[in-house]
Amino acid sequence: MNFPKIIPIFPLSNFIIFPKTAVPLNIFEPRYLEMINDSMKAEKFIGMVQPQTIKNFDNTKLPVLHKIGCLGKINSFKETDDGRYLIELKGLIRFEIINELTNNKKYREVEVNFDNYFHDLDEKKEDLKFSDLELIFKDFKTLFERRGFIINWKALEKQSLDETINALAMTSPFSLEEKQVLLEAKNLNVRKTKIAEILNTYTHDQFDNNTLQ
Repeated sequence: MNFPKIIPIFPLSNFIIFPKTAVPLNIFEPRYLEMINDSMKAEKFIGMVQPQTIKNFDNTKLPVLHKIGCLGKINSFKETDDGRYLIELKGLIRFEIINELTNNKKYREVEVNFDNYFHDLDEKKEDLKFSDLELIFKDFKTLFERRGFIINWKALEKQSLDETINALAMTSPFSLEEKQVLLEAKNLNVRKTKIAEILNTYTHDQFDNNTLQ
């Protein structure tokens, strides 16, 4: 699959997408309605990337972006009666931002490089088994239950291992910085190890609001 070198980006705070995951998005801001319109007329690609800082008291300055994000493709599209767009975005492959373009559009565009992340597209089985995730599952279940999250664990176990690990990384109540570390992990094995390390830094009495998105 060929990917464009120039992509529109959706720098959404409190949100991150991983390869081989799918998420619904509710689009209502005019600049991103324009972005979706343009994307639907082209190859339906959108880059998701986190701003490095959430608080920006000077509205004249664009937030600084993390260098690593994930390219998504619009799988489904629906326009509501009040003009919003409801889309499903499928995570495909990570990218590194090389340069941000100056344009006349309401939304931002960047030049990206995919060279270090083509293994995100690999369908081969990783040298991991679900039994390797038993402790992680146990810790995640404790964390999710304490936060009142409802997770369909049986459905997760029916997915491929990479889909499961990436879905847990994406939906976990970790901090933005921790999720960015997981996104930038070299491969699935490293991501699994990083998840275990992050979970280990939390004690059951330390899951406070500061660790949640």
